[in-house]
Amino acid sequence: MTAKAVMVLGTTSAAGKSWLATALCRWYARQGLKVAPFKAQNMSNNARVVPGLAGALGEIGSAQYFQALAARAQPDVRMNPVLLKPESDTGSQVVVLGEVRADLADAPWRERSERLWPFARDALHALMAENDVVVIEGAGSPAEINLMKSDFVNLRTAREVRAACLLVSDIDRGGAFAHLYGTHQLIGAEDRALIRGFVLNRFRGDVELLAPGPQQLQLLTSVPTLAVLPMWRGHGLPEEDGVFDEPSSAGRGPRIAVIAAPRISNLDEFQSLSQGADVQLRWARSEAALRDADWIVVPGSKHTSSDLAWMRETGIAAAIERHAREGKPVLAVCGGLQVLGVALDDPHGVDGSAAGLGLLPLTTRFESKKSLRATSANFRGVNGVWSALAGVVFDGYEIHHGRTFESPSRGSCGSRAVLFDAQREAVGWQQGSVLGLYVHGLFESPAVMRALFGTGVRTLDSVFDGLADFVDRHFVPGSLHSLLA
Repeated sequence: MTAKAVMVLGTTSAAGKSWLATALCRWYARQGLKVAPFKAQNMSNNARVVPGLAGALGEIGSAQYFQALAARAQPDVRMNPVLLKPESDTGSQVVVLGEVRADLADAPWRERSERLWPFARDALHALMAENDVVVIEGAGSPAEINLMKSDFVNLRTAREVRAACLLVSDIDRGGAFAHLYGTHQLIGAEDRALIRGFVLNRFRGDVELLAPGPQQLQLLTSVPTLAVLPMWRGHGLPEEDGVFDEPSSAGRGPRIAVIAAPRISNLDEFQSLSQGADVQLRWARSEAALRDADWIVVPGSKHTSSDLAWMRETGIAAAIERHAREGKPVLAVCGGLQVLGVALDDPHGVDGSAAGLGLLPLTTRFESKKSLRATSANFRGVNGVWSALAGVVFDGYEIHHGRTFESPSRGSCGSRAVLFDAQREAVGWQQGSVLGLYVHGLFESPAVMRALFGTGVRTLDSVFDGLADFVDRHFVPGSLHSLLA
């Protein structure tokens, strides 16, 4: 082990761990250090395709992908060795070092953790041997007393590399001092010694009003408050799992409704719409939210058939069909494309068979092996409401079990392939105002954003530098360097 480990723990989920870990990756990289991110186990349906083992491709959580880019490192599967992708309220697909492990999906939670820890431990030590700093992100809270014995993501990881830990609390929720003190007290004395500082995140108001809270907290715990981070909604980094109840963006352009189905996936690709385009973006979970929409977007899904059933139950499916009949734009990505086809065929029990909405003459067959690839795609032959995309080339990625092909029995009905990969194979189809794509990342392309909205995309480098500048301003001077001592 040659690296120093800095770990971001949280008092709750959504306290700001991912955001802060990303900022620290760029801050330490700007000090001339070789940096890598790490999260032992992530639970998210937002994933990216990265280099895997033995020359294969794998997938990791989007948060660790962005953290690697912030660290100026090549993302790889060791940075998130275990990824759980929820498929229902009680079950998840298990991805280990980038590959789906069906044999682990049904294992009892505690037993599964013991089997997964060696993969995470070995990946962590490999990164420690190759870098100067490894920035580690925890999960949820380290003080969940019902899970502590089997939780390897938080304290077990911290102990393994004697990480210097920051404990973050979202003060905007209220109760931040109690969260920090209670978390500190619920963990053991050995683990308390690893906590080097508290961070109050999303503060609004006069910092002087916090006194004497931080001082009293330090007297009780011997841990200083190293930063009070102001509320900052426009930082540009996608939320790890999305915040559907945040106020919708209110531009002057088209009203774009993104269907927020229960198993929505890869929604981080819409970040540019929420902060980088002059549009009115909303997350739609009811038929009423679609009534005045100019565009409807049907995003990816981790469980296409169940999300399709939900759309029918809520009336959203019928609203999408009306929207298409009226000639208004409907954009579908990956699982959304599958939903708009004629049928879902599932001979291997991967997702579920069902009749689709029939807006595209396509049939999807779910295969047991998942397709992962980076894709350079180009539009040819698009017309009508999507004509602005003609000739546009963009780089994206594909993650799907489905193999989709045209349904001859339905006839062309004006449908045609309009998006092609580097091998000239079809990865997108248009019928009237409906456009379905298998490639994620459309709105992350500057060329696409200029074509559709006349605007560019904020570069990720500028986002990461902004995060690093922010923590540099608000952490106690010298404290981030001291975590490496």
